[in-house]
Amino acid sequence: PRAPCRCGSAADTQALTGFVVNYLGQHAIELGKEPSVYTAANLFKLIAYNNKDNLLAGFIIAGYDDKRGGQVYNVTLGGSLVRVPVACDGSGSGYIAGLMDAEYRPKMTKAECLAYCTKAVAHAMCRDGSSGGLIRTMVVDKNGIEEGVIEGNKLPYGP
Repeated sequence: PRAPCRCGSAADTQALTGFVVNYLGQHAIELGKEPSVYTAANLFKLIAYNNKDNLLAGFIIAGYDDKRGGQVYNVTLGGSLVRVPVACDGSGSGYIAGLMDAEYRPKMTKAECLAYCTKAVAHAMCRDGSSGGLIRTMVVDKNGIEEGVIEGNKLPYGP
């Protein structure tokens, strides 16, 4: 399972995601199995980098595969690819980078990770007018992707 999170121009990130999904589908047929998370992240990077003068697109790609286990990759605006333990991007990320650094701990439980992410995004929403409405969460592990939503009136922190 893989899950991309997008930041930048909505049109650019939607188009690039569509291309990557298409290429990964073709590659899966060639391989006879799902491509690795790194392959997915690398495709995002290649297209973003090769079009860096024409796109405003950044991505966080998280996933799980049998080869490398759980992984998080950051594809920056401009197309650099970096494997990271935790990532934040987008317009609200500047408000919460310090909070995320201060509160991140390796080997957190699922509940701790969800609380950590929810707190961080709620703080970003409070400061950034472009981050908002509700929080969507995705837990990615060997069992698949579990999606969740926290509505704006149920956030742990607000203005």
